[in-house]
Amino acid sequence: MMHPHTELRYIDDKMGYGVFATKFIPKGTLTWALDDLDQVLSPDTVHALEDDRKKPVLKYSYRNQLGEYILCWDIGRYVNHSFHANCMGTAFEVEIAVRDIYPGEQLTDDYGTLNVDEPFECFPEDGTDRVWVMPGDLLKYADQWDAQALDAFRHYNEVEQPLAHLIRPEFREKVAVAANEHRLLDSIRSLYYNREAISASK
Repeated sequence: MMHPHTELRYIDDKMGYGVFATKFIPKGTLTWALDDLDQVLSPDTVHALEDDRKKPVLKYSYRNQLGEYILCWDIGRYVNHSFHANCMGTAFEVEIAVRDIYPGEQLTDDYGTLNVDEPFECFPEDGTDRVWVMPGDLLKYADQWDAQALDAFRHYNEVEQPLAHLIRPEFREKVAVAANEHRLLDSIRSLYYNREAISASK
């Protein structure tokens, strides 16, 4: 579920739609949490779909460490990519604002955290040489992304958390450790979908 202080807006013909803040969302706020309305689809289920349904699922879903496709039920599926994303995923099935997000500002993710199936070419951005999102980005940039998330968790207890009730029971203590002890018990690296290992185990 997306943070309640967000809305869907049309941007332009190239970008399509995006998710924008309607109120100030301070650094350290959970901006998204996986919840029981999100659909978790097996690869076999997705690939058995006819094209009219398969294409939007592949476009709007991401893959977890098991290779399952996660299709968000709300506007979370429309969050756009940025190499300077203001929201960061974690190993705890929540995303956190890694800097202050102001009213009218777009919420963004780094799609490198989402186990993309194929290299994904992006619009060039100032301040980075990256122009492609790659399937192996979770392994390459995990330390950098963990550091961003941990820095944001330092502010977790200082701000309102309207999505805190959606943190899954198995992750609540780990989120508390990140917020109170300033350490991550699990790296975002653990979300990497190792296609070769999964295929070999079948």
